[in-house]
Amino acid sequence: MRVPGALATGLSLLWLSASVAAAEFPDRAIRLIVPFPAGGPNDIIARVIGQRMSELTGQPVLIDNRGGQGGVLGTDAVAKAKPDGYTIAISSAGALAISPTMEKVAYEPLKDLQAITLVAKVPEMLVVATNVPAKNMSELVALAKAQPGKLNFASSGPGSLPHLAGELLKLTAKIDIVHVPYRGAAPAVNDMLGQQVQMVFLDLPIILPQIKAGGLRAIAIGAPERAPTAMDVPTTAEVGMPDLQAENWYGMVAPAGTPAAIVAALNRIATEAMRDPVVKEKLAIQGATLIGDSPEQFHAFIATEIEKWAKVIKDAGVATEK
Repeated sequence: MRVPGALATGLSLLWLSASVAAAEFPDRAIRLIVPFPAGGPNDIIARVIGQRMSELTGQPVLIDNRGGQGGVLGTDAVAKAKPDGYTIAISSAGALAISPTMEKVAYEPLKDLQAITLVAKVPEMLVVATNVPAKNMSELVALAKAQPGKLNFASSGPGSLPHLAGELLKLTAKIDIVHVPYRGAAPAVNDMLGQQVQMVFLDLPIILPQIKAGGLRAIAIGAPERAPTAMDVPTTAEVGMPDLQAENWYGMVAPAGTPAAIVAALNRIATEAMRDPVVKEKLAIQGATLIGDSPEQFHAFIATEIEKWAKVIKDAGVATEK
C-alpha cells in the first residue's frame, strides 16, 4: 500500500520531532511523584534513585510527596499528567496491583499508566509479639488451629499488602485468624510491641530494629531467599509454605501515551542509577533488592501481581468497594 506524499511527509516530521525530543530528554526538571508521605520506604527509595538520576542527567529530579488512600492519590496524579516524561512516579504494589481490585480508583494500571521499570522488591516478614508461645511457623499454625478465631493479625490498613499477606497466610495454613487494620505501619508496630495484637506481616526494614531489640519475634520471610540483614530467619518456602510469597515492590511509571523513545530514555537513566554502587548500598540498608528490568517486563509483572492478589481477595472473601 502506497502512502500519500503529504501523509508520508507528515509522519516523517512527526517521527523526526519525537526523535529530537528524545535525544534532548531531559532538558528541564523531572517531577518524581511519591504517593506516600516523606520518610517511608517508598520515599527513601525514590529520593536515593532520584538523586542519582539527577546527577546522571544534569537536571533536577524534584520529589513530590502526594500521600493518601494507600498510594492511590499520587498514582492517579501521574496517570492524569501530561505524557511527556517530565512527570513520573515510583508507586507501590498496593496502588498498582491491589487497590484497583479492592476499591474504586480513577485509573486502570495497565491502560492509564506506562511501565518504565520495576525498581525494587522489599520482603514482608511475619513476626509475632513476644507473649505468643510460638517460636516457629509450625508452632504458630498449631496454636492458631487450637484456638480458631482467637488470634489476630495486624496490618497497615485494609487492602494493604500486609493485610493480603495475612489473608494469604490464612488460606495457605488453613487457619482462622482475625484481621485488625491500622492507619499505617507505625501504630500496628506499637500495638504489637504492646502485645495487643499477636502477629503481622510488614516490610522488613520497618520491623528489623524491633526484632534485633527483642521486642518482636521473627517467624519467616515471604521471599524466595533469606534477607542479607536477617540471615537467621527462614523463608516461607523453607518452613513448608512455598506459596506464601509476600514481597512489597516499587516501580517507576509514567502517564500512558508517553512516547516510546522517552520511555526508553527514562528506563536507561533509572536502571543506570540503580547500578550505582552507592545507590545499591544505601537501599540494601533499607532491605531493598534493586531490579531494573524493561518496560515490557515490568508491565507483565504488574499484570501477574494483579491476577495473584485478585485471587487472594476472592478466595479469602475480602470485602471490596466497587
